[in-house]
Amino acid sequence: MSDPQHEINSNSDAEPAGVQKNQISASLKQLGYDDWFEAAHQKYRDANISVARVVEVNRNNYKVSDGRHEMMAELSGKYLFNIESSLEYPTVGDWVGVQCFDNDTLAIIHHLLPRKSLLKRKDPGKATEFQLIAANLDYALIMQSADANFNMNRLERYFVMVHESAIQPMVVLSKTDLISAEELAQIKEQLNRFQQKYLFLPISNVTDDGISILIKELEAEKTYCLLGSSGVGKTTLLNNLLGERRFDVNEVREKDNRGRHTTTRRQLIRIESGSIFIDTPGMRELGNYGVDAGLEETFDEIVACSSQCRFKDCTHTHEDGCAVKEAVAQGTIESERYNNFLKLQKESAFYEMSSLDKRKRDKSFGKMVKNYKKMMRKK
Repeated sequence: MSDPQHEINSNSDAEPAGVQKNQISASLKQLGYDDWFEAAHQKYRDANISVARVVEVNRNNYKVSDGRHEMMAELSGKYLFNIESSLEYPTVGDWVGVQCFDNDTLAIIHHLLPRKSLLKRKDPGKATEFQLIAANLDYALIMQSADANFNMNRLERYFVMVHESAIQPMVVLSKTDLISAEELAQIKEQLNRFQQKYLFLPISNVTDDGISILIKELEAEKTYCLLGSSGVGKTTLLNNLLGERRFDVNEVREKDNRGRHTTTRRQLIRIESGSIFIDTPGMRELGNYGVDAGLEETFDEIVACSSQCRFKDCTHTHEDGCAVKEAVAQGTIESERYNNFLKLQKESAFYEMSSLDKRKRDKSFGKMVKNYKKMMRKK
């Protein structure tokens, strides 16, 4: 990202009250900075602190940009000391307050600005921790390929994750050159129920079919995230949008149609049209918890039907007078979609319970440590 011209909703669109607007520089605007962030930054206002966006997260440091300079960055000692949760670490797309040194080549991050949106998932291998994916996204391009990767249940999982963060999803079906017109029509038929809610774009990175239509849908100074499994063509699409092969791509293995992780780190890139993209590594495990809003938005017809159930706390599994089960039996609600709803709801509840148990254990441990220190002071 050597050229800043080409590189580079707590969800609320309400602007913090009682704050005078300052003129926002064009260099910050092109990275997605707007009046909402400017108003939020006012309480941190300091002559030595400027605003930058996190454009890359590495193991031990960050890269930030103010639209004119890209700088390696580290967290200040005070920032690190006050962190109590993984959610408080900066991630790609975050706006941060920084102090710059060494002719704008090094930055110290002092605070994190409020987020319009935060995309996260359950941390693989850990029962109750979150893994941050990206912040301050406007749209999520959920990519599935037209080969064996296409899976409606997985697509709905992505919808739940994205809706929970109040991000607008768009569905991109890649590798349409590998299927016939009849097979494409069948996939479109499966996606019919989503047509009123989401933009659906079939594309081919080989023939360029649909690419120009996708580009027309992209908005300048808006931030997009590419989501999907390894091998669906996220990096190839990004190269296509950039107009050059800037990022390496790997072939999909024939034996299982899986791709290797081409993207190994999250990074923010500004394309020539002015849209901002965050590329993410492919995700083979997509765990969700604490996603009530995401479930309600994704499975809105099931939620609407549940209001007619006999019992308010109906689980839609075994109760008499369940309107949802009746709708499934009559074919008004698809059985596969109903089963996926129950599976995601159960999974979310399990992880939420695990999280509650962990907080109780942490509280108990903290009390034990406090009592031990008190006892030692008395000796």
